[in-house]
Amino acid sequence: MTDVLSRSTKHNHDDGARVDVAALGQALLGKWAEVRLQARELAGRPELHKVEGLSHTEHRERVFRQLGLLVENNGVHRAFPVRLGGTSDHGGNVAGFEELVLADPSLQVKAGVQWGLFGSAVLHLGTQEHQDKWLPGIMSMEIPGCFAMTEIGHGSDVASIATTATYDAVTQEFVINTPFRAAWKEFIGNAAVDGLAAVVFAQLITRGVNHGVHAFYVDLRDPETKEFLPGIGGLDDNIKGGLNGIDNGRLHFSNVRIPRTNLLNRYGDVAGDGSYSSSITSPGRRFFTMLGTLVQGRVSLDGAAVGASKVALKIAIQYATERRQFNAASDTEEVVLLDYQRHQRRLLPRLATTYAAAFAHEELLQKFDGVFSGTHDTDEDRQDLETLAAALKSLSTWHALDTLQECREACGGAGFMVENRLTSLRADLDVYATFEGDNTVLLQLVAKRLLADYSKDFRNLDFGVLARFVVGQAADLTWNKSGLRQVAQFVADSGSAQKSAKALRDENTQHELLAGRVQSMVSDIGAALKDAGKLPKDKAAELFNSSQNALIEAARAHAELLQWEAFTEALHRIGDPGTRKVLARLRDLFGLTLIEKHLDWYLMNGRISMQRARTLAPYINRILTKLRPHALDLVDAFGYGPEHLRATIATGIERERQDEARDYYRKLRASKDAPMDEKVMVQKAKARR
Repeated sequence: MTDVLSRSTKHNHDDGARVDVAALGQALLGKWAEVRLQARELAGRPELHKVEGLSHTEHRERVFRQLGLLVENNGVHRAFPVRLGGTSDHGGNVAGFEELVLADPSLQVKAGVQWGLFGSAVLHLGTQEHQDKWLPGIMSMEIPGCFAMTEIGHGSDVASIATTATYDAVTQEFVINTPFRAAWKEFIGNAAVDGLAAVVFAQLITRGVNHGVHAFYVDLRDPETKEFLPGIGGLDDNIKGGLNGIDNGRLHFSNVRIPRTNLLNRYGDVAGDGSYSSSITSPGRRFFTMLGTLVQGRVSLDGAAVGASKVALKIAIQYATERRQFNAASDTEEVVLLDYQRHQRRLLPRLATTYAAAFAHEELLQKFDGVFSGTHDTDEDRQDLETLAAALKSLSTWHALDTLQECREACGGAGFMVENRLTSLRADLDVYATFEGDNTVLLQLVAKRLLADYSKDFRNLDFGVLARFVVGQAADLTWNKSGLRQVAQFVADSGSAQKSAKALRDENTQHELLAGRVQSMVSDIGAALKDAGKLPKDKAAELFNSSQNALIEAARAHAELLQWEAFTEALHRIGDPGTRKVLARLRDLFGLTLIEKHLDWYLMNGRISMQRARTLAPYINRILTKLRPHALDLVDAFGYGPEHLRATIATGIERERQDEARDYYRKLRASKDAPMDEKVMVQKAKARR
C-alpha cells in the first residue's frame, strides 16, 4: 500500500505557504484514525474490489463471499457487545464501514444491511435474550438477514406503513400480514436471494388497539433449501441503476405466525394475555425513539459519500495537473488543464466543500458515538443526532453525485471510461440520495426541528416581551431592506475594492452572513406559520404546504452553516502555520462560494452591498489562483493509494504520454525534418513582398 501519510516532506511554493501532507492527512483521519487505516488496508485488497463487467448475479455472488472475508478479518463487529466478540466501539464501527466504499459501494451497503441495519435492529431494539439468541449467527453470517421497513406505498413515511402484526392471545403468536400490494416490503437488501431472516417493521395490534410501528424478528427461508417458508413470498428487483452486488427484492406476508417473544421489545412489549406496556407513554415519542436507534445508516452514508467525493477529486485533480490542452500561452507548449481558471472553478470549490463535509462528518460521528456509548445520551442529544445526521447526509450525498459528475466531465472522454471508476461510482451512489431517507424529506425534518427550537424561545413570553421582539424585528427589517445597510457598506467600501474583498475574507463576516441567513429564513417562516396551531387540520396543512419550499431551503442553509463551522473549528486545530494558511484559503473558498451561490438572497434582503457583491467573484478567482499550487497536496492528504483509486488516469500515465509528446515535438523542431506550418509560410511570403 502506498502510504502518502508517511511522507514527511513539506511542499514549498512561491507564495511561502506549504502543506504538511502527513499532518493534514492525520487531521482528516480524525478520532478513529487507526480504525480507518486498518479498514483502508482491508479495502485495498484485490479480493474485495469491484470487478467491472460482471453480470448482476455474478456480482451478487462475489459480494456475498466478500462478507465472509470481512468476518474472517474482524472488520465489521466493532459495535457489538464484548461478550459476543465485539468491542462496543460504535464510532469506530461506522468509521470502518465507511472505508469499504473504496473497495466496492455494493460491499459497503450490503455489509451495512447485514450488520448496520439487520444486526443493529436486534442489538438496539431487542433485549439481551434476543441478542444472545440471534447476534452470534448474524455476526458470523450464519444468518444473512434483511431490514424490512420500506413499503412500496409508504417510502419515507414509516409511521404509515400498512403491514400488520396482530397478536393472537390463544396461541401467543403474532400474525404478520401485508394486506394489499402497496404494503409489500420493497427495495429490501438481501431479500431476493440471501436473506434467511428479517427484522420486519409492522403496526402492532393487540386487543383491538394499534400501538404503532414495532419491529419483529421473522424467519424467511429454510436454511437448507433456501426456499421461502409458508406464507412468505417475494420478487427479485433484478438489475438496478447501480449497487448491483446487492440482491434487493420485495417481500410479502400472508398470515405468517411468529412467537410472541419474536417482538423486539426494548421499547414496547405484549404480555401473554395481550396487554401492551411501554416505558415510553407517548406513541409519537416511542416511534421516534425506536427509529432513532437506527440512525447509524444515515451517519455511515454521510461518511461514505464524503469518501467517494475524495476519490473522485483525487482522480480528477491528478489528471488535471498532467493533461495538457491548447497552446494559447505559448507557440510550443500546451497548457495544463488545472491552470485554466474555469477548470479551477469546476474542481477546487468542490474540493473545499469536500473538506467541509469531511470535518462536519467527524463531528457527526463523535456525536453518534457519544449517544450510543451512553456518555452523552439524553433525549436532547438523540434529537440533536437525528437532526445533524439528516442535515449532513442530505448535503453530502447530493454533493457526491454533483462532484462525481463534474469530475467525470472534467476528465473528458477518459472520465467516461469504466476503467477510471467515475461513472461506476456515480451509478452506485445515485441511490444514496433517497436511501435511508429521501434527502428532501430529511431536510423537512431538519426544518421542523429548527422551527421547534425557534418557537421554544417565545412559548412562555408575555405580551410586552413579544411586542419588543416585533419592534426589534421591524427595526432589523428597516435596516436591511430599506437599503440603509447597503448605504453603510457602500460608504465603507467606496473607492476601495480591496477593502471590500478584505471584509469578505474575514471569518466573522462570513459567519455573520451565513448564520444571519439561516436566522432570517427561520424567523420569516415562523412568522408565516405562527397561527397554524389555531386552524382546522386541513387549513393548517395548506398553510404549512405553502411554506414547504422555504422550509427546505432554510434547512439546507442550516446544514451549510454547520459544515462551515466544522471546517472553521478544524482549521483552528491545525498547528502547522503553512498548512493552516492554505486551509484558511480553502475554508474561505467554501464560505464565499456559498455566499456567491445565494447572492440573490443577500442582495434582496440588503445583507450585502452591490459594491461588495461585485468584488465577490474576482476575489474567489484570486483564491483559486493561490490554491492552485497546493491542489495535489490537498488531495494527497486524503491518504489514498493506487489500490484505492484504481483509475488508470490517476497512475501518472498521462504525464508519461504528455512528456513523450513534448519530447517528440521538441526534437522535431530542432531537426531539419520538421515541416513548416502553413501560417508561418504565409507570414514569410508576406515579409518578402
